[in-house]
Amino acid sequence: MLFSAFFLLFFLSPIENDASDTFRNINSRIIGGYPAHISQFPFVAAINVEAPGMTWFCGGTLYNDEWIITAGQCVNQATHFIIRLGSATLNDPDENRITLSASTYFLHPDFNPDTLDNDIGMIKLHLPITFTDYVKPVTYLAMNDLLPNTQVRALGWGQTNDEDAGLSNELQGATVITLTNDECKITYGSQVKDNMVCIDGNYNEGACHGDTGGPLVLMHPRGYAEFVGISSFISANGCESPDPSGYTRVYSHLDWIKGVITDNSI
Repeated sequence: MLFSAFFLLFFLSPIENDASDTFRNINSRIIGGYPAHISQFPFVAAINVEAPGMTWFCGGTLYNDEWIITAGQCVNQATHFIIRLGSATLNDPDENRITLSASTYFLHPDFNPDTLDNDIGMIKLHLPITFTDYVKPVTYLAMNDLLPNTQVRALGWGQTNDEDAGLSNELQGATVITLTNDECKITYGSQVKDNMVCIDGNYNEGACHGDTGGPLVLMHPRGYAEFVGISSFISANGCESPDPSGYTRVYSHLDWIKGVITDNSI
């Protein structure tokens, strides 16, 4: 079967970047977004990842005082993490920023690096953290399966256009709409699984390089955020194409998330 576009893996935004006709190993970013305030999204984590011979950047979501949830491709073969919370900027001085290390990580046992099925991982912090106005866990894990035509917000520090290969210094947000999986399969075919969700690929809106692992959230009254997706893949046609972006459904992995925490509590 021929696909109108291929997955662009948000995998390893490495220093040395190899490309193939089918997959390009780079991270995603938010296209067409707006600056996001950390006080509104105090659960968003910036993660620098090291592995033998390479480094890359990912986003993540603070679940509680010890755990970060991110994409499986962000932790696969990793040896070291530097995790930053509490600041919407990557490079500017910020007294609210905290920098953390990890004690271990967990990759979903059924993660497939080729198809990005079960693209979810968890990082356990070296020590429990103290919450502040700028560092707080996400309010809810997904309470129900995410329905099509739902307005959600994508968050990340990835590139903001196809021409600029660098990360955004400021956290970006974009308001996007979920699709049915059948709509997403028009672009990606059978690679779209039930545990994935796609967002509408309007021109200049959505995820791109550097956003991998970052959260997709459903906003509730009073600013409560429901964590519904993890940034996973984009089209090889580029971030500014009208092709959908793909996310891992959090709801599909609730049992695994809770099991990892229960089995590894102190």
